[in-house]
Amino acid sequence: MNTLLSPYTASISELKKNPSQLLEEAGGEPVAILNHNRPTAYLVPASKYERLMELLDDMELAEVIQERRKEKEFAEEVSLDEL
Repeated sequence: MNTLLSPYTASISELKKNPSQLLEEAGGEPVAILNHNRPTAYLVPASKYERLMELLDDMELAEVIQERRKEKEFAEEVSLDEL
């Protein structure tokens, strides 16, 4: 059985009836959408989704920073006058 990542669940039929009501009842938390009692999707409020995307961007930038720090040891230091 799949692990549910939300305490709130709804069937696809319930989702079709009133998705806004599902989000309201969940109090801004994600809602696991079930099909034959298995999670098939998550209904996530826009604000949470936007925050998740920001966090992913931050993680990707952190990886770039780490890679660049490793490259720094091979860099040659020059003054602005030398440029």
